[in-house]
Amino acid sequence: MSPTNRTVVVTGIGATTPLGGDAASTWEGLIAGKSGVKPLEQEWAADQAVRIAAPVAVEPTEVIPRPQARRLDRSAQFALVAAKEAWADAGFEAKAGEDRNVDPDRLGAVIASGIGGVTTLLDQYDVLKEKGVRRVSPHTVPMLMPNSPSANVGLLVGARAGVHTPVSACASGAEAIGYAIEMIRTGRADVVVAGGTEAAIHPLPIAAFGNMMAMSKNNDDPQGASRPYDVARDGFVLGEGAGVIVLESAEHAAKRGARVYAEAVGQGISADAHDIVQPEPEGRGISHALQNLLDRNDLDPAEIVHVNAHATSTPAGDIAELKALRKVFGDDADHFAVSATKSMTGHLLGGAGGVETVATVLALYHRVAPPTINVENLDPEAEANADVVRGEARKLPVEGRIAALNDSFGFGGHNVVLAFRTV
Repeated sequence: MSPTNRTVVVTGIGATTPLGGDAASTWEGLIAGKSGVKPLEQEWAADQAVRIAAPVAVEPTEVIPRPQARRLDRSAQFALVAAKEAWADAGFEAKAGEDRNVDPDRLGAVIASGIGGVTTLLDQYDVLKEKGVRRVSPHTVPMLMPNSPSANVGLLVGARAGVHTPVSACASGAEAIGYAIEMIRTGRADVVVAGGTEAAIHPLPIAAFGNMMAMSKNNDDPQGASRPYDVARDGFVLGEGAGVIVLESAEHAAKRGARVYAEAVGQGISADAHDIVQPEPEGRGISHALQNLLDRNDLDPAEIVHVNAHATSTPAGDIAELKALRKVFGDDADHFAVSATKSMTGHLLGGAGGVETVATVLALYHRVAPPTINVENLDPEAEANADVVRGEARKLPVEGRIAALNDSFGFGGHNVVLAFRTV
């Protein structure tokens, strides 16, 4: 098999999310239809129009030593927690160079963030204004730079084949995983640790998103606020956390006897060229990404049984995505069990693609699709275009090879679609 056509598989998963401090507890929460949205308890929240969010269920300082955590932005802390879990889950006992099963020169890391170290940036600016120049932390720059999560994960595992940081707003995490797949396919690496992270629960981002009318103001019902496809949906709920997977060439995984969760079939990418924040209403850019996925990868539409939708709970975006699925797949879309897991986790921005990839891979591995919660009155346009999994988790076909899609879209018109398949 040529280096440009190598099969890529998922051998490790890790996550820290509003539903749990690891992938297993996150998955349990998703299948149970649990919401991670809560009222904001910080003093600054009292003045906000939006007073709800979805913070991580387990603080990273319970996993990372406090001296190390103090030198990391919260986004990098999340990335390290998820990467440590994924690395161990893949069966690696130590960093590259110390573990005979992985060559550091054949190991990469691609961890994305949509905003980067925004909490460090804003907090240290407050220190500068209130306490003066000498009190600003000397660690500020390596903490706030967007590549900090990826760089720190690269240091954790000893990656030398390349450490990268795609920044494509809410499509960043998915783009990181797509980039990692291509690193392996093209022969640049045998193993890549990839995913997304975000930590933006802070007064400024919440005020900004709230003022642009992008977020739900359903403060009286936090757990019911994120409601994709419901006629009363009024915007997303901000979440935080990280999702990371370990990707390998199938040959490399087989040689070391690794457990394989799924095949990473490939990616489809496009841009709307429509508006900086509004999705193209008919989903043309998304359609192009879906078609690009089919044209560039060995994927039979008849294999697809599940879609982890981007579905942030905004009036325009939810429907545009479903229209695109219908346009590209036609009647085949009738067989897609569509799940909107942001109804439970909130929207993790650049971390969404990572966490939702973990959910997509586990849906295939366990052959069950998580529910979409809070859909009391399904939007007729959603009902006409898709089979939305509601109420309870749904079993997927137990026999034969099946595939699933993970959709991610972002401000700027970024569209990324990932495909995975059972092995």
